[in-house]
Amino acid sequence: MWKFLLPFAAFVALAVLFAFGLNPSRDIHSLPSPLIGKQAPVFTLSDVLDPTRQVSNTTLKGQVYVLNVWGTWCFACRQEQETLLAISRQHVVPIIGLDYMDNREKAKQWLEQLGNPYQAVAYDAENRTAINWGVYGAPETFLVDGQGRVVYKFISPITLDVWQHEFLPRIAAIRGGGA
Repeated sequence: MWKFLLPFAAFVALAVLFAFGLNPSRDIHSLPSPLIGKQAPVFTLSDVLDPTRQVSNTTLKGQVYVLNVWGTWCFACRQEQETLLAISRQHVVPIIGLDYMDNREKAKQWLEQLGNPYQAVAYDAENRTAINWGVYGAPETFLVDGQGRVVYKFISPITLDVWQHEFLPRIAAIRGGGA
């Protein structure tokens, strides 16, 4: 009896798992973040381009800013690079880069060849900052309000559509209606 019941139970369990896991209406960008509504983790790291310069989010106190986690090893980060350059030219908010799981020289070459959309680029040599921010991978982008609270987290390459429909309305709401 168990010889037939166990495989059937395993099949039912897998079917339920796939039914919920492969739900096409599920938003793949909505991995929960425990940081939403909480203070952003503070960091002070060396700058990718100038290791003698420090990059710290404490210098952004009172400002709305975007933290973009990226790496040269990340194909999707390459996809979003042109969009980040276009967004940075809008001068809506500062974009801070967090170079994650990477080699500093490769990151420098990347920024020189593809363009630098960032006001500053923090080099996370030990990946502790990314862990503190709850990063799953790259690219991930966080919106932080003027009080230093994480307002929004987006997972995947940013597109102009995502910028316009997800980030800009939140920025306008933070600023009281005027972006």
